[in-house]
Amino acid sequence: MPSPSVAPGSPAVPSPQAEAARYALIRRLAPSMRHHLVVNLQPIGMIYEVMERRLRAPTPDLAHVQDSAGKINGFAKAALASSLDVIGWLAPDDTATTTLEEVVRECAALLATSLSFRGYALRNQVSALPGAIRRSGARTLLTATLIHCTDHLPAPADLVITGDTGDSGAQLTIEVRPTEGEHPFSSEPNYRKLAWVDLHALALADGIGVETNGTQAVRLRLPWA
Repeated sequence: MPSPSVAPGSPAVPSPQAEAARYALIRRLAPSMRHHLVVNLQPIGMIYEVMERRLRAPTPDLAHVQDSAGKINGFAKAALASSLDVIGWLAPDDTATTTLEEVVRECAALLATSLSFRGYALRNQVSALPGAIRRSGARTLLTATLIHCTDHLPAPADLVITGDTGDSGAQLTIEVRPTEGEHPFSSEPNYRKLAWVDLHALALADGIGVETNGTQAVRLRLPWA
């Protein structure tokens, strides 16, 4: 990884480079978003088939049917929440705030499965910390950083995320730690790799500081909202 860094500051009008980087990031996130959307929809069809068979019985077990209907309702509500969340990734609310712990949890939930297929294990070591940060910028930079690291550092490896807070903002450190084990099946990304210049442009646009030690760690500095 190269050494140039970006200091934290106020969000700026996105440059053409930032818009190109944001498009590339969304393209890379698309498979994870698709999984995020369908994971709560798939069980609905299976539960419906079971419920339909029970209703065709000479004496339907209404207690079981009612239980199945409740499960369908629960999965439907979860699917709606997932759909609204994905819209938040595509058209973020720049005024929304969140905690450091919550933004890491959201990003890990979105990317953990796809990264594991590529041989990377996410290790979230961020605990509950005080203070609010801008949700959209934090999610953008954290997911972009995770993808960038896995694009340029080989698997198998752990992606260890740690965080702390200071007077001016929160800080996230993403460290890549090589591990023992078989190399995973390697497949080409669904879109181009994310380069350091992409992180640089996104950081400037969102007013987030980003720096690297030039080897296997990236640090994000997120101003308080």
